[in-house]
Amino acid sequence: MLLALGTFPFGIDTLAHDELQRRTSWRQATTPRIGARDATQFVGPGEETISLPGSVFLEIADGSVSLDELRRMAATGDAWALVDGLGYIYGAYVITGVDDRGKHFLPDGTPRQIDFAIELLRVDVDPR
Repeated sequence: MLLALGTFPFGIDTLAHDELQRRTSWRQATTPRIGARDATQFVGPGEETISLPGSVFLEIADGSVSLDELRRMAATGDAWALVDGLGYIYGAYVITGVDDRGKHFLPDGTPRQIDFAIELLRVDVDPR
């Protein structure tokens, strides 16, 4: 298992992401000053997002089933614990986007390759 979001495991047999991009920001309030830079005050953490792009191949796993499961999870609006394969806990995340693109189709329209991207947003709630 590469990563788990709630009960959904990212791995070779489901969805193996090619990279994990994490962005963390902090909020600074500003007040204009004459003849000087704006005054700033730290007001707390900002958004923390994770992007998981990757590709899944029909010969290895049926990615459409896994993507449908992630869409079902996103539709609940619930936050899910995000944990990597080494046990590091990233925190509670909601799914804000699931993108996919099918390529190299079989005669019945089934894509042999699906490129995907999952977008997650950290929230301050108890994860499931």
